[in-house]
Amino acid sequence: MDEQGGAQMSIDHAPVSGTTFYDVQEVAAMFKMSRMTVYRAIGAGEIRAVRIRGRWLVPARVIEALVEGATGNGSGVTDHKIGGR
Repeated sequence: MDEQGGAQMSIDHAPVSGTTFYDVQEVAAMFKMSRMTVYRAIGAGEIRAVRIRGRWLVPARVIEALVEGATGNGSGVTDHKIGGR
């Protein structure tokens, strides 16, 4: 954990210590977008997340699936869109 309580990340943003969830700030940093964009993507169903006591958490598996789909390492074409129209 870093000093803010978040998971430590390696250079390529892979979880260092078996992270299972990321908060909105961590997801925003990974994808170089604003927190508001992440909140909007969650609200639109573009990023699956769970809300626990008012805090949105994104499962690491969701991030892995987004990356795999975008890099062609997944199983076929995906329709994951974040932001944009």
